[in-house]
Amino acid sequence: MKLAEKGFTLFEVLAATALAGIALVVILQLFSADLRALAASDDYVRASAKADEKLREIISGDLGIRTWAETTDDGHRIDCSVSPVLAERTAGLTAGLYEIVLTLHWTSGSKERAISLRTMKTAGRNQ
Repeated sequence: MKLAEKGFTLFEVLAATALAGIALVVILQLFSADLRALAASDDYVRASAKADEKLREIISGDLGIRTWAETTDDGHRIDCSVSPVLAERTAGLTAGLYEIVLTLHWTSGSKERAISLRTMKTAGRNQ
């Protein structure tokens, strides 16, 4: 009667180790990509909140037809323009329709990022 072989061969151990290494690398890359996506998402959420805050500030004040740019204390650049829309259709009315476009720029790592918000508002002609 022949004794059964016990244990693994060297080739089986090397193959199992190689497969485990490949699986570990793939899992770590997935975590790394997920962390990068979370950081980018956080940047966009903060930027959209800041842009929304600035847009609400502009809407609540006197509009006036103008274009301007400013840089905030935390390094964001804001470009904004207020322009009349459908002026010929609203010429006989006491209120006009204005389009407000606000673009917020920031730097994330070595890349320039931007988010734009657009809205419209009716306002009196004297604004």
